[in-house]
Amino acid sequence: MRGKSGRATVADSKHARLLFEPGRIPVYWFPKTDVRMDLLEPAGRGKRDSKGTPALFHVVMGRKRAPDAAFTYARTPAGVPTLKDHVAFVWEAMDAWYEEDEEIFVHARDPYKRVDAIRSRRHVEVALGGTVLAETRKPVLLFETGLPTRYYLPRADVRTRLLVPSPTLTRCPYKGVASYYSVRIGAALHADLVWTYPDPIPECPKIKGLLCFYNEKVDITADGVVLKRPKTHWS
Repeated sequence: MRGKSGRATVADSKHARLLFEPGRIPVYWFPKTDVRMDLLEPAGRGKRDSKGTPALFHVVMGRKRAPDAAFTYARTPAGVPTLKDHVAFVWEAMDAWYEEDEEIFVHARDPYKRVDAIRSRRHVEVALGGTVLAETRKPVLLFETGLPTRYYLPRADVRTRLLVPSPTLTRCPYKGVASYYSVRIGAALHADLVWTYPDPIPECPKIKGLLCFYNEKVDITADGVVLKRPKTHWS
């Protein structure tokens, strides 16, 4: 694992530990011997939590400064794996993270999360306000832990003339970088309703270049059955 700030590698280790706490995003912990401690400036103590009271550090690279970007625990309570002599970082405070030579986005990957893409022959139709946006018999169904099933559709089966390119980009640690389209129906523009992964990470190749609509915002019919719109934070 490697974490970089600008051109400098702040942490680089073959012995990083992944701390997984139920209900929280996993965090990588690096032995201090594998961290550029000369780039860490003491910043006092943080709030006590289930692991103890952390000591905070700013990450300082010349004129660049990331406040409270690193933390460590001198001791941890009974029942908590010892984190002594290990350092963790606020993910967003670093400019880039790598697992071996592949960049990881958003956060450390959760070992209890799965992403499975499965080709299907289901007859899938996507509509909005009575306007059919797509129809296919060659969808790829993507199953991701904790999320509704997503229907990725061949571009040839989508009414792409209704799509308007959007500047929005999002990153997913399990799929890669997604670009977006809005949908224009008449005078109405429905922002960022569709996304695609032009170059997904190698572990998820089946969705490359396919288009996916938010189930929460459109009407999807699969084999003649209208699916309920799921309730998520994208609703």
